[in-house]
Amino acid sequence: METPAVQDYLAAIYDLQSSGGKPVIGARLARHMKLAPPTVTEALRRMQREGYVKLTPKHEVRLTSRGRSIAETMARRHRLIERWLTDVLGLDWAGAHDEAHRLEHAISPVVEEKLATLLGMPSTCPHGNPIPGMAPALPPHEHVSLAEATVGQTLAIDRITEEGEADRQLLKFLWDNRVRPGMGVTVTEVAPYAGTLSFRIGGHPVTIGLVAAAKIWVYDPARLPAARSARAGARSS
Repeated sequence: METPAVQDYLAAIYDLQSSGGKPVIGARLARHMKLAPPTVTEALRRMQREGYVKLTPKHEVRLTSRGRSIAETMARRHRLIERWLTDVLGLDWAGAHDEAHRLEHAISPVVEEKLATLLGMPSTCPHGNPIPGMAPALPPHEHVSLAEATVGQTLAIDRITEEGEADRQLLKFLWDNRVRPGMGVTVTEVAPYAGTLSFRIGGHPVTIGLVAAAKIWVYDPARLPAARSARAGARSS
């Protein structure tokens, strides 16, 4: 059995890969996990010897099939717990993310399946990230980061990436400003000179840094099937 520490590393690598963008390297993983780079380097070497990851000549970290299987299990448990904590117990996003990290190592496969059934087999965590093993709520679709949006565009929130979830202050800010997956947003200003982007969501104005906006994925509801677009529009009202 892999240790909780190995599970944490594999889950973190999986999260960064799922967040898209830059390749996963040791320095990026260290920042994400808030660990010293030498600690991460040694752990990755050990995990490579044990068959959990592969390190490319360019120092990119890749999950093996064994490592990916464990990472997907941890992601599934973490996201199910987050859904339970927010939907049933009423925790906010930031609190749910922290508590889920503590609980995910403790639940068994039996409890995991019971929890999924209790929650109605949800397709995503509260932040919109897909739960491995669940049927997707959306058909395949294109998405971009909110930081790439232009003034006047009306888009829908797809997800807060796992890299964004690791930023507790960002999660609290988004929660307090009612930014939720499926909600419609209209971009009102992009100010590269100030490093900010402004939008309206449910009639509420929000200004956010472009670095933070890059951790939010959005999509064009008009490019989805009509039934799904109608549902997304209803959620934004």
